[in-house]
Amino acid sequence: MRPGQVERRTHDYKRHGTTSLFAALDIATGAVIGRCYPKHRSTEFRKFLDQIEANVPADLDVHLVMDNYATHKTKPIRDWLAKRPRWQVHFTPTSASWINQVERFFALITEKQIRRGVHTSTKQLEADICAFIATHNQDPKPFRWTKSADDILGAIQRFCLRTLQLTQTSESGH
Repeated sequence: MRPGQVERRTHDYKRHGTTSLFAALDIATGAVIGRCYPKHRSTEFRKFLDQIEANVPADLDVHLVMDNYATHKTKPIRDWLAKRPRWQVHFTPTSASWINQVERFFALITEKQIRRGVHTSTKQLEADICAFIATHNQDPKPFRWTKSADDILGAIQRFCLRTLQLTQTSESGH
């Protein structure tokens, strides 16, 4: 890219491997703990939980907000969490990962690092992800909701009412 030149993207690309990024966001400060693994299994997730445990001061509670991915619900993970009373687990409803603020961080890293990068190997991709997280953590900023909870709940209520009205209209044959 050059100044004044529009960004271009190709319709195809060559994937040189994939990685699984586990990330924990401190919503108060915006700091991120992140680690790439070659697979997304409970074994790797457990190692990541150990990393969080080692990095969060022992006097703080840990609120773990996760989606309903099977990796997060295996017996070894449940057993690990059961032994740690300071850990509070919260699952987002199905298709509601937008509630989890770390998803906003994933979008940020995708927009600013992954889509704009040229990664010729998984190792290079992982190095760029780690560099992005390190740079982010030099001056982290928490994400802020731009709407109040009342505004969000009101929008959901309006959507539900519209959906109900459409359903009733289609059922009555009008």
